[in-house]
Amino acid sequence: MTENADSATSDEKIFFYGRIQELPDDVIHTLSNDSVVFGCDNCCLKVLLVRHAAGDSAGEWALPGGWVRFDESVDDSAARMLQQLTGVHDIFLEQLHVFSNVHRVPHRRIITTAYYALIRPDDHAIAAGHSTYDVRWVDIHDLPELIYDHADIINMALQRLRHKVRHEPIGFNLLNKKFTLLQLQELYEAILDVKLDKPNFRRKMLKMNLLISSNEKQTGVSHRAAKLYEFDEAVYHELEQQGFNFEI
Repeated sequence: MTENADSATSDEKIFFYGRIQELPDDVIHTLSNDSVVFGCDNCCLKVLLVRHAAGDSAGEWALPGGWVRFDESVDDSAARMLQQLTGVHDIFLEQLHVFSNVHRVPHRRIITTAYYALIRPDDHAIAAGHSTYDVRWVDIHDLPELIYDHADIINMALQRLRHKVRHEPIGFNLLNKKFTLLQLQELYEAILDVKLDKPNFRRKMLKMNLLISSNEKQTGVSHRAAKLYEFDEAVYHELEQQGFNFEI
């Protein structure tokens, strides 16, 4: 880095210098990844954020992400950084978009590939890791100020997620194996940020033949026990491939 900066023109030196830290030699200095990991908890949609412990953004909140190494794919890099920074691993990260605005990061030209995922928070232990001193689930309606264009990345991921749930089934990895129709409705409401009409929602869900009655009811509840359902796995995966139009 120092050698390159010393040999640069005066204009280039403005780019090299400033509020930047030295980077490892094994990473691509212009390419990074960022991951938007959503989780539904207590009928709220949350996003996983980290607080940086070093560098230009020390003390600030951000999406988990980092540099891409020369010897790995961008996909592998995203999974590696997510685990190193938050402890979350073995989840499917879907590629969202490449953010390449020239001025998205001050003093440096960085292109980032963003990913998103939807998981159940209780299934994953989180812990601050490499270069972070805090990691937590934050309500999507109560986000802190974020570095760079991370708020824009979250917004795009949220719009993609909301489009996805209208055209593909969700819940297989987010609900218990057996669940009530109300629990399924609350999951949709948390993601879409709307209040759905109960009879209409149930009618549409049952019409898709996606749900199988377990012939069981809730136990240990103070209210009237509701009927429990399961997903028909064959229909679920078929709808994932074919898609549908879930109008609300």
